[in-house]
Formats: sequence, C-alpha cells, structure tokens
Amino acid sequence: MTDTPSIDICVCTFRRKELADTLRSLAAMELPEGFRIGIVVADNDEVPSAQPLVLALAEELPLPVRYVHSPARNISLARNACLDASSADLVAFIDDDEKATGGWLKRLVETAQASGADVVLGPVKARYGAGAPGWMQVGDFHSTYPVFVQGEIRTGYTCNALLRMASPRIAGRRFSLARGQSGGEDTEFFDQVFGAGGRIAYASEAWVEEPVPSTRASFAWLTRRRFRVGQTHGRLLGSKRPGAGRVGELAKASAKAGYCFAAAGLAAFQPVSRNRSLLRGVMHVGVLSGLVGARELRLYGNEGGQDAA
Repeated sequence: MTDTPSIDICVCTFRRKELADTLRSLAAMELPEGFRIGIVVADNDEVPSAQPLVLALAEELPLPVRYVHSPARNISLARNACLDASSADLVAFIDDDEKATGGWLKRLVETAQASGADVVLGPVKARYGAGAPGWMQVGDFHSTYPVFVQGEIRTGYTCNALLRMASPRIAGRRFSLARGQSGGEDTEFFDQVFGAGGRIAYASEAWVEEPVPSTRASFAWLTRRRFRVGQTHGRLLGSKRPGAGRVGELAKASAKAGYCFAAAGLAAFQPVSRNRSLLRGVMHVGVLSGLVGARELRLYGNEGGQDAA
C-alpha cells in the first residue's frame, strides 16, 4: 500500500449546506486507476459545525473522509490545514459549493502525467438559476478559466486545481494568512509557484460545476469580486516593481481603466459587452488600489458563509 501513489481531495468549508452535494459528487465520479484516494474536509467555523454532516457522510461514501477543524474564519488557515493533514503525492482542491463531474479527477491526473506540470487547473462552469439576469447568463460572468499570458499560465485558483506535492516549487509552501479574509491567497500562492519556476497546465475537460445563488447573481457582487481581484494583482505587481516601475504600472492601469469605461459607454445599449467592459474597468481600478497599498476588501468570514469561496 505504501508504494501506491495517493491523492487527497481537499474541501474547505464554512457553514455551507451544499457541502453534502460536493462530497457525494466526489464519491460518484470516475476514479483514476492506480491511486489511493481520500477526502479531507477543513471546517473554518469557530465551532465544528460541519462535523456531524461530514461524519455522517463518511459512513455512506466509498472514499475515506477525514474531518479537520480549523477555526478562525480565515480561509488560508483552512487551506493550510488541508495541506498539513495530507501526506498524499497529489492534492486536489474543490470548493464546498461545487460539484465534480464524472471525469473531473481523472482528467486532472491525466494532464499532470502527460505534462509533468507542478499544477494543473480545470475550468469551473457556472450554473445559473432562472432568476439570474439574462445578460449575466448569456455572458457567463461567473465561470472560471485560467488566464494565459504569452502562452503561459502564471497564476491560478483553488476552486479546481491539482498540486504535485513533491515538487520543490510546492513542497512546504503555504497560503498567506494575511490574505485569509480579503481573498487572493490562491492567486498569490500560484504566482509564487510560477515565480519559483513551476509550470501550470490546463485540463480543459476537467470540469466542476458551481451553482450561482441569488446573492451572487448581481452586478454589485461581480463589481466587488472584480475589484478585489484587481487589488490582489496590483499588490503582486507592486511587490515586483518598486519605484519608477510602480509608477509605470499605475499609468498603465489608469489607461486600461479609462479605455474600458470608454468602451462601456460605446456599448451602452449592449448589456453583455457594456457590463463586461465596466467590470474590466473596475478590475483595473482595483489594480490601482493595490498598487498604492489601499486596504483590501474582506470577502471571507462573513456571517452567511464564505462570500468568495
């Protein structure tokens, strides 16, 4: 058994009833051959509120499930608790409101084996309810895909990711506690992996699905999310480009924001194009905020659950 490679699927949770559907979807998917596979659930609530659900499901699911209580309403603590609890060769992350599709893990592993990459990302497909605005559904504003820059993926996310834990670019690395309530801790983590020479690959068929609740199906929620994404990017840029380099980035972000808002004006009667340009402009304003060191928005640890998870 000790010679059999292993995979741990890690799920961080905070007062979210959809966790049961997530765990059941993991048990129902097609498994990659030749691996021992387990599930680690890290509960980020002050009290172990998810423990009864997890222990009950552990009795019915065919995969072994471990529960870890990691209180503090800091998502980085929960992510790090997953890494600390695992000794697996590969670690996959999926959010507690997502469902794995049948081939999810198998496709991630196949891409990792074929590419030799340190990290593999998969896409997250948003599933909208009937009450979501038409422009939002047509434009698919909530789905998540990696960003390619000159043919490379330079950062990532934890809502659909596989990590090769023996990689020297990953071994011992942990998520920033300072970003555990603002969000962006995963962007920073994968940015550092890439900066250390790590390679990030993309498995386009490794889908997970994420229902979009009514609380997120609004332009206001998207605005807050894009602004925070920009803030994180700005902070990372600022740390790499001090002095005159930062001034140049400020000028570039200002120009990009202006261009996007102008484009939104020209598309005033085309809701999808207009709102896409507005949100890109908001993201660049967030970059400006991050570059000047403004306080980042807090998206985690709210009463109703992890707003950004």
